[in-house]
Amino acid sequence: MKKRRGRHGARRLLLQALYQRQIGGHDIDELCEQFSTYREFAAIDADYFRAVLTDVLARTEFLDTTIDALLDRPIVQLDPIEHAVLWVGVSELLSQADVPASVIIDEAVELAKEFGGQDSYRYINAVLDRASKSLR
Repeated sequence: MKKRRGRHGARRLLLQALYQRQIGGHDIDELCEQFSTYREFAAIDADYFRAVLTDVLARTEFLDTTIDALLDRPIVQLDPIEHAVLWVGVSELLSQADVPASVIIDEAVELAKEFGGQDSYRYINAVLDRASKSLR
């Protein structure tokens, strides 16, 4: 298995944590505690993981409103994986000015390819492209 390091690894675990949040309703402390015990956590950018997770959970309603305005369907129809990928991507576009929009979009597309439905990466790409033009 390919090692996932740095911010890429952080985004991968963020996706899993946010998926778990949607399914199980865990709070930030539970998610941080649980994911910090994962073997791959030692190789990721843990500060980035915590910063984006904190941002998403603190502004979930705002992020959902922002995302909903970019969609061609009601946000409630998003698959939990797509929803989590969009939370991470939009949060990064808003809060991580040091990361180029193209990197954020590419990373989100890769996550959607790995975890999402067959063509969900195309949808993620289109939504985040629109988001990057309106948010940056």
